[in-house]
Amino acid sequence: MITALKKYYKQSATYKIFSGMFNDSYEFSETLGNIVIKGLQTLKFILKGEIEWKEVMAQCHRFGITSLPITLSIVGMTSVIVASQVALEMVKQGGGNFIGLLMTMLIVREVGAVMSGFAIISMIGSSIASEIATMRVTSQIDAISVLNVNPVRYLFVPRVLSGIFMMPIIVIIASTVGVIAGAVTSNLSAGLGYRTFFDSMWLGIYMKDLSVSLLKGVVFGGTIALISCTTGFYATGGAKGVGIATTKAVVWAFVAIVIWDMIFAMTFFF
Repeated sequence: MITALKKYYKQSATYKIFSGMFNDSYEFSETLGNIVIKGLQTLKFILKGEIEWKEVMAQCHRFGITSLPITLSIVGMTSVIVASQVALEMVKQGGGNFIGLLMTMLIVREVGAVMSGFAIISMIGSSIASEIATMRVTSQIDAISVLNVNPVRYLFVPRVLSGIFMMPIIVIIASTVGVIAGAVTSNLSAGLGYRTFFDSMWLGIYMKDLSVSLLKGVVFGGTIALISCTTGFYATGGAKGVGIATTKAVVWAFVAIVIWDMIFAMTFFF
């Protein structure tokens, strides 16, 4: 009787819902713990100066140069979309002298860093995760360990440092392109003069905004690289596991960027 009730209960929707919630919570906690542990191990090697600078340079080229076209495209098009919808209405309402300020604040504080982060996740983060996951399921990481090479030092440190070094540079370039795209769009859609746009952009932009944007780049870049490396490192199950690890890296990195952005907003602008 008891056995039959247990079997019936396990087939019920209630059991499946709570079981799924428990499994998801366990997986979330496990992944978060792995990210924190690998982050601390990576930081230890960085502080000790055990860094392969040649590999760091190679990863910097991959992280920064190869991702730049898609990043600039996304930030530039976002700026064009916003300016095309805002500029004409602000001119009609007599606020044309503040379009440059509005667009620059939006791009420098948010769009430049966040959209660059999303572009990097889509192109570089997924690539890092799939690369390391493939190394894991094909036992290459085990071979590295057998050769007495620490996988964290060899795989994590160069990629995390490349993210920390290159992301602020990407944010600067992307924000510059976004402001220029906003100025051109405002001129074409609302007839706003370039001088009016660029004169107004300095009315409410301070060094604090630029500093916070660069700090976001450092944090976003390191976070994306760390999450991508960690999810790939713990991949299991062959080709299917590589796909799952890549998907998890993208999802976790997107969520992390949004959370970090909220923390920065609450800390510096609330």
